[in-house]
Amino acid sequence: MISAAAPHQDERLNPPAASSITLSGLAPAGKAVPPVVNTNPNKKKVLFVTSELADLVKTGGLGDVSAALPRAMRHLHDVRVLIPGYRQVLHSDNPIHIIGELGGHAALPACKIGRMDLADGLVIYVLICPELYEREGTPYGANNGRDWPDNHIRFARLGLAAADIAANLAQIHWQPDLVHAHDWPAGLAPAYMHWRGQRTPTLFTIHNLAYQGVFSRACCPELGIPPHALQQDGMEFYGKLSYLKAGMAYASHITTVSATYAQEITTPAFGCGLDGFLASKTQQGLLSGIPNGIDDTWEASTDPHLVAPFSIGDWEGRAVNTAYVRDLFGLQPSAGPLFAVVSRLVYQKGLDLTEAVADFIVASGGQICIIGRGEPEEEQAMRELGLRFPGQIGVRIGFNEADARRMFAGSDFLLMPSRYEPCGLSQMYAQRFGSLPVARNTGGLADTIENGVTGFLFDESTVESYTEALTRAFKVFAFPELMNAMRCRAMAAPFNWCNAVEPYAELYERLVAQSMVRTSKF
Repeated sequence: MISAAAPHQDERLNPPAASSITLSGLAPAGKAVPPVVNTNPNKKKVLFVTSELADLVKTGGLGDVSAALPRAMRHLHDVRVLIPGYRQVLHSDNPIHIIGELGGHAALPACKIGRMDLADGLVIYVLICPELYEREGTPYGANNGRDWPDNHIRFARLGLAAADIAANLAQIHWQPDLVHAHDWPAGLAPAYMHWRGQRTPTLFTIHNLAYQGVFSRACCPELGIPPHALQQDGMEFYGKLSYLKAGMAYASHITTVSATYAQEITTPAFGCGLDGFLASKTQQGLLSGIPNGIDDTWEASTDPHLVAPFSIGDWEGRAVNTAYVRDLFGLQPSAGPLFAVVSRLVYQKGLDLTEAVADFIVASGGQICIIGRGEPEEEQAMRELGLRFPGQIGVRIGFNEADARRMFAGSDFLLMPSRYEPCGLSQMYAQRFGSLPVARNTGGLADTIENGVTGFLFDESTVESYTEALTRAFKVFAFPELMNAMRCRAMAAPFNWCNAVEPYAELYERLVAQSMVRTSKF
């Protein structure tokens, strides 16, 4: 179905050359869009470049942040999202109107820009290039878990599209004051802008340094990468190309998603080969940590996913969710504590440590429920763990948002023995729903869990250190008044984005102001 679409207010004066159409298979236009009140006299236009958005397609925390941060920012800045036109995006229930076109570059194909307006007013620019994005699978690979072999092209195209929009080459009649790029898939956005001499400031956020988007130097001609980029202060990384390093090398400023993680990645233990480079950025005042938040849907009294809503002090209502989770995972009735694992099943998450302490948990009267997907080896290890402890450990490979929320609401403790954790969101979700995290003292876990007050932290990635924290958790569980007091403190923790958004808003304004000063000198 193709239909004409009325131009948006910022497109009426200069209608785009491309016709405005609704893509086939999508719902008709006509959703009411609430007005956004401008409460900031220094409001800036910000292009938020990401590879996933929870409303449309999500593989992890990046999708949640990409959905929440632009919304939390709306009263301060005009933030619009740029995302590839994956199959999940094109075939959502939201109409898309073609508003612009972009030419090709080197081996990067031409594409179209579509506009999607979500019901709450969030504007999404969709990069429409079916040969690159409209495929079965995840944003990064096929359903068999293997990455797409042309990911270097797919995400270079995303970076170049952001640069083109910033340069007003897309003719969409909205030009950002700042480009905010996220993680390696968007790493070439600041790079292309720098190589072309664009003066629009850029912010690059590292969500997980371990995923760097590393490709062969032989890709340079396909991507149109200039020779001078292949230097230590550019995107060169041990003889290859790193998209993540490109974002860090060429952005006006770098952030990561917790203060502790910002410090950790400047050390060899956590720096993934980039610790020296990042330490230099820190010394220049170009790297800072801003913790993530969680959106307002994480409210136990109103969440429609829960079997029974509850509030602080309503432990009977919470117990209804506990009973549901035990039944869902085939666990036997028990008066002992219920531990939850809600996680990507990857090495980073320390699942082998949970496997090693499972005997201790079960022998002490606890049960474990596990949900997630990830690396095939980790998935199989979790299946085998469930078979070892029938009725005491339940495992569901895959991910379901409703069940995950019920697990946070029904479990007594959340297990997060991560070897590293840039920020983490699960520990915040769990606390908000009254589940106390047992977590490694690292990254964002250290920043968001108050040891002995809202959860339990342990220092070393060892069975011994993990067991010590679990022992403390069992001791607290044995005293219901103490357990409930900790639950109350956890549920009241201030993790909402409304508390986390101010540092980003101030950074946006500062970077734009600095850019204007530099531009005025030319």
